[in-house]
Amino acid sequence: MTMSVETQKETLGFQTEVKQLLHLMIHSLYSNKEIFLRELISNASDAADKLRFEALARPELLEGGADLKIRISFDKDARTITLEDNGIGMSREDVITHLGTIAKSGTADFLKNLSGDQKKDSHLIGQFGVGFYSAFIVADQVDVYSRRAGMPASEGVHWSSRGEGEFEVATVDKPERGTRIVLHLKAEESEFADGWRLRNVIKKYSDHIALPIELPKEHHGEEKDEPVEPEWETVNRASALWTRPRAEVKDEEYQEFYKHVAHDFENPLAWSHNKVEGKLEYTSLLYVPGRAPFDLYHREAPRGLKLYVQRVFIMDQADEFLPLYLRFIKGVVDSNDLSLNVSREILQKDPVIDSMKSALTKRVLDMLEKLAKDKPDDYKTFWKAFGQVLKEGPAEDFANKEKIAGLLRFASTTDASGEQSVSLGDYIGRMKDGQDKIYYLTGESHAQVKNSPHLEVFRKKGIEVLLLTDRIDEWLMSYLTEFDGKSFVDVARGDLDLGKLDTEEDKKAQEQVAKAKEGLVERLKQVLGEQVAEVRVSHRLTDSPAILAIGEQDLGLQMRQILEASGQKVPESKPIFEINPEHPLIEKLDAEPDEDRFGDLTHILFDQAALAAGDSLKDPAAYVQRLNKLLVEMSA
Repeated sequence: MTMSVETQKETLGFQTEVKQLLHLMIHSLYSNKEIFLRELISNASDAADKLRFEALARPELLEGGADLKIRISFDKDARTITLEDNGIGMSREDVITHLGTIAKSGTADFLKNLSGDQKKDSHLIGQFGVGFYSAFIVADQVDVYSRRAGMPASEGVHWSSRGEGEFEVATVDKPERGTRIVLHLKAEESEFADGWRLRNVIKKYSDHIALPIELPKEHHGEEKDEPVEPEWETVNRASALWTRPRAEVKDEEYQEFYKHVAHDFENPLAWSHNKVEGKLEYTSLLYVPGRAPFDLYHREAPRGLKLYVQRVFIMDQADEFLPLYLRFIKGVVDSNDLSLNVSREILQKDPVIDSMKSALTKRVLDMLEKLAKDKPDDYKTFWKAFGQVLKEGPAEDFANKEKIAGLLRFASTTDASGEQSVSLGDYIGRMKDGQDKIYYLTGESHAQVKNSPHLEVFRKKGIEVLLLTDRIDEWLMSYLTEFDGKSFVDVARGDLDLGKLDTEEDKKAQEQVAKAKEGLVERLKQVLGEQVAEVRVSHRLTDSPAILAIGEQDLGLQMRQILEASGQKVPESKPIFEINPEHPLIEKLDAEPDEDRFGDLTHILFDQAALAAGDSLKDPAAYVQRLNKLLVEMSA
């Protein structure tokens, strides 16, 4: 095809991140090279969707041609593949932005994670979704000709690059809107310039694309001397996958459609395809990914489902259909009850959306329940990727609090590995006779909590305790007060009451000891003064001499650190100092006549209890001096 003279030609450099990606692409990162075609078809399909949507408000953008399609041709001798769409197209500015930079949050994280191990890196690239650049897996030069719908023919643009440090952009005449990509294949990739090969790849990866993908019809028999205009034939099914009955859709088709929607290279862990009829009419196809995107914790990052109305694409990332704690879910929702000119503002106010959101949320939670029950290993993968996000749920979604709680996983004292694998259902199933509470302990790390003195009485009695070490856990437990009728108890908080797990004899003995140690408690109060809210005899300890407990209404250490880190004022609170009356150190302390020495020993015990709780000391130098003084006395 002849192109007109190029003007305004300039050479520009790729963004550093793109250079690094291209280097990986060009050095054949993927063992599965044929995915380049899937990625380019996926982009062309998105371009057609965008044109359809913009043409709702501006029909003139269709320029008289509403018949949207993708055409793929090839030239064996020239070793080229040409992929052409008549979608929205790109302006010069669009081309420079989309084909020269990656404007995506998490780019730096992504590049930091590249290890140089090709197999691992290809997974990361897939997760990042760099569709267009995959052309350089098979091509040593790529030319893109594009014109945005609605712009004059004289404002076409030609982008060209050999995938090295730079690209060229020039203005050209392009009478037809849309984008044409010409791949100049590497010598060793010439197998792709073949109708049969292309047809197979399209059927395998892109059958679900709702747009006709056309190849030139192959004529067998006599060859014509004169070049003839090719006849085109559609090689894909060209119907929206979610509109087909579930029984007709194979697992492989669902998986390929997920890769198209999510721009992921790996299969999803689960999916749910559902058609709702009655008062509301809509179809949803929802997927649980197997890995987290880099921008999962950027709460402002784009998220949401692809929204269609009566099979017409309306918007990407429609985030009104699922709550924020399910922001990792990918998929499509196609409604018959919304108007074609629906906007984000209208979505936020439409009561139909509230009903759909409620139903879709329940559908996702049901899908996760099923995954946990039927495929525990896959659920483990899901939990590692998205567990912390799901923990935002109880605070955000009161109506589904119990359902979400059932999906949470925790580490516990029954498993030394520290893996978060225990569900609340598992915990309740293992409860002791007479136990009516779910016990837990929060802390900075698994090593710190599993060795905490707070667990001593629980070990002695063989009672399981959940160990919570994620930054979000203490905040989560402020919303999660009970599950299945059993209330949660923080074992480091308040006055520990084991209820029926303590016998009458235990309770009587505790009262007698507390009475016997009243004098010691008073002496300790005198020494510690304003540092503590209270001093008392502990029922939690078996091996340690002393411990710090948190007041029932006070903030725990995790929450205090989160507030401090965010620059917020932390409310004043003092710990409760508890002593183990049967410990030899406490007996020695009780018998110590020298008040100065008694004071030093008390401060050392208090500071040690703070360290065991994971806290930092207010005056570390004083602690070291007292300890050294004691060591000198002992060695004298």
